[in-house]
Amino acid sequence: MNPTVLIALAILFLPLLSFVFQIFIGHRIGRPAHWVSLIFIGTVLAFSISILTNAYLLHGHHVLNESVEWFSTGDFTLRLGFNIDNVAAIMLVVVSLISFLVHVYSTEYLKGDPRYTRYFGYLGLFTFSMNGIVLADNLIMMYVFWELVGLSSYLLIGFWFEKHSAADAGMKAFLTNRVGDIGMFIGIMILFFMLGTVNIEELAYEVSIGMADGGLTLLTIAGILVFMGAVGKSAQFPLHIWLPDAMEGPTPVSALIHAATMVAAGVYMLIRIFSFLTPDALAVIAVIGGITAIMAAIIAITQNDIKRVLAYSTVSQLGYMVMAIGVGAYQAGFFHLTTHAMFKACLFLASGSVIHAMHHALHKNNDHDTDPQDMRNMGGLKSKMPITFLTMLVATLALSGVPFFSGFLSKDAILAGTVAYYHAHHGWTIFLPIAGFGAAIITAFYMFRLIFMTFFGEPADKKIHDSVHENPVPMTTPLIILAILSFATIFTLPGWNPIENHGWFTHLVSEGENFAGLDMHETTEGIHHAHNTAMTISLIVATLGIAFAFVVYYFKKFKADSLAAAANKLKLYDISFNKFYIDEIYNAVLYKPFLWWCNVFSKIDWDYYDQKFIDGWGWLTLKISDASGYSDYNWLDQKIVDGIAKLTNYFSRELKQTQTGVIQTYIMGGVFGLMIIMILFQSI
Repeated sequence: MNPTVLIALAILFLPLLSFVFQIFIGHRIGRPAHWVSLIFIGTVLAFSISILTNAYLLHGHHVLNESVEWFSTGDFTLRLGFNIDNVAAIMLVVVSLISFLVHVYSTEYLKGDPRYTRYFGYLGLFTFSMNGIVLADNLIMMYVFWELVGLSSYLLIGFWFEKHSAADAGMKAFLTNRVGDIGMFIGIMILFFMLGTVNIEELAYEVSIGMADGGLTLLTIAGILVFMGAVGKSAQFPLHIWLPDAMEGPTPVSALIHAATMVAAGVYMLIRIFSFLTPDALAVIAVIGGITAIMAAIIAITQNDIKRVLAYSTVSQLGYMVMAIGVGAYQAGFFHLTTHAMFKACLFLASGSVIHAMHHALHKNNDHDTDPQDMRNMGGLKSKMPITFLTMLVATLALSGVPFFSGFLSKDAILAGTVAYYHAHHGWTIFLPIAGFGAAIITAFYMFRLIFMTFFGEPADKKIHDSVHENPVPMTTPLIILAILSFATIFTLPGWNPIENHGWFTHLVSEGENFAGLDMHETTEGIHHAHNTAMTISLIVATLGIAFAFVVYYFKKFKADSLAAAANKLKLYDISFNKFYIDEIYNAVLYKPFLWWCNVFSKIDWDYYDQKFIDGWGWLTLKISDASGYSDYNWLDQKIVDGIAKLTNYFSRELKQTQTGVIQTYIMGGVFGLMIIMILFQSI
């Protein structure tokens, strides 16, 4: 067997073995059981790095493409297999690296939790599911693991199910994703009946040779429906509502699921099917991404929960990635997925470090009322938590698109894509660069707002502040690693120019191919020509956003409350704080009417169908049964059956008297009988 196949099998199934071990054996061992998970996931990371290294050295498009027959019916055969190209190799490293660091971080963060080993089991199940999505060579196999990711995320988000908010958040995430998944499945079925296959490479080939000619409209519909799966998983408008609530799960879960892997699954899937997405489908994708990017950024400005700010930041950055795919910036979209995974995981884990320290400080002071996640209860933590502060600052600079940090390279590439798209199409497409640059300036502002409110200024409570301290090594080490990976040079190696997007990543990932009508050569040229313009504007807006945050929250030239009050004269603050009232709109337009109809049908079912119809039939049946029983006993049984029995008994007694025992009598009876038979015969 090919050694790479064995490595791929190990990458896929070792996390599943971790899950099985922790669920069935781990609880008997206790806390040391986490070493099994660490060894398994560490091995997966090592194997993933080896595959990525092999991809880089071979300069090949495919590292592995193997499949086996699952089942066959008629002319259709479904095969299950691995497809590891350069994109998949990078994604495997992203998933396994973040998963491993989260495992290490969790050994301290979840210490003392009564379901400690179960938590590590769920992490293993999630990693297994994500690796399955990355390795899948066909859409059906990807869909199966897609659903497993939904299940494992539900378990992790609702891990502290004793809290009603956590249980509700898990259910909300699960159900919201089901909406997108239904559309995705229908889209897959349309593609199958159009092109006769679900294999991703075969689908691209069929489109490239014109098998979809005359059906481009249907291909567009199929692409948009499959994209619905990404709308759910990657929290795009209007199915983004689950992601901020999912912050109810443990903070390491937020880093794993909602910063780096699960939400990136939707973007990864779009990258996989990019080659057969039509220009019309891509336009829809770009608009949804643009709306999500700017809307989520606006919401993040007014949030005070540190994790919720980061949650909406994630939604916004996912909008960037989706918008990049929509405008044809294939390479930029995947690049931002990779860079974002590093600095956003760092931000979430750093926020968890702050929350963990605040929680212990509050517990030490017997304060059970103060919210450890509310930034208004923090302040002045820079000196108390220097490692957390520095790593979070580095990640914030990366997210804000500051030069020398990874986010600068990937975000600028996306913004160049939006500018090029506008130059190519004009008209309404001006919305995309406006949304992109608008979200950029807002992102820089709200992230430095977070930094200043958390780490600078006077402490909200001096007693609590004095009790805060830096967290242990298992929690700080992942922060340091992720902060290092947030520097631009990491992605420009072997070169050292931190402002030029040329290095191992661009060596491995091309600009992409499209066989459904998008001219990738023209798109790439347009992005190249728009690069300097986008970079200049990006630097300006990032500087303005950071400067405004300095003025308001560091120098305090303006009071934030006064600015909020001024903005609220037009209800702008309320709109942002209440998340554009989307949850309220859903509640009014969907949930309440649906529940009303449910109550109506329930009343009809109980009061009329059950109480009247069903119970009425039961009453009627009972009466008929009573009448039938009465007639059966009193007439059929007592009169007819007993009557026949009495008559038979009477004739039996009379006939018995004829049995005298005299042979002459029997002979005479026989003669009379014979005469009767002869008479009857003659008459016939």
